[in-house]
Amino acid sequence: MHDHDFEHDIEGFATVLADALPGHWTVEYHQHTNRAEQLARAAAVWDLDMVADAIARYPLRHDAILTRDDGTRLYVTGRPRHEDDFLVAAIAPASVPPEAFRGVREPDGIAVPADPFAAAEAVTTGLFPRYEAALAQVWKNSDHLDSRTPVTLTWVGPDLHAHADSTTVAAILAEHGFAPTDSGQSLMLTGDDTALQARAVRAVGARLATLGIHLALRHPAVRPGLDTTTVALAQHPRPTARVR
Repeated sequence: MHDHDFEHDIEGFATVLADALPGHWTVEYHQHTNRAEQLARAAAVWDLDMVADAIARYPLRHDAILTRDDGTRLYVTGRPRHEDDFLVAAIAPASVPPEAFRGVREPDGIAVPADPFAAAEAVTTGLFPRYEAALAQVWKNSDHLDSRTPVTLTWVGPDLHAHADSTTVAAILAEHGFAPTDSGQSLMLTGDDTALQARAVRAVGARLATLGIHLALRHPAVRPGLDTTTVALAQHPRPTARVR
């Protein structure tokens, strides 16, 4: 730890900054007891520039997360070796498939002065427009993922058969007990243990959902041990404000 880390009154700065930003914000201040806590708190910071560098290289000791009532979140911490500056970065939206971020440029954070009112102006005019543009692209990508063709499981006797249209889907199925059939045209999950079969189907559905892919059973009749015929991706809440 370095003495300069103690010079940043992050809690006080973040509290006034929240009041100066448009919208209603809450502040969650946290002091880290170890580096693991620091990295965990900053895991979703949407930055590959100075904020990410500071998180990776320096023991920051403490930070604050600002959350607006529409779900927008900001990460605030002190700027290492600049006791009169703070770092502010957006936090990536939660519950979005990782693939939705592909090709989207990070809305990198900014260094702001210790004056929270000037900082609020810098965040509003500098960070928020980039965040809004990146977020719109992520939602567009997510909508595209939601429209993917579902993976269908078909009953053949007590067994379930599936056709994998990608190596990723095939790998997920294989991880949960699906094995190639003799023909090699599909994968099969035996019905020897219906409880195990049910758990595997639910686990596959959860994994595919993170990729924006629905899982469906071709026959609607409920099988022993299965209480559902379709595993669907939960709908993402859409932002109601122009800036998230």
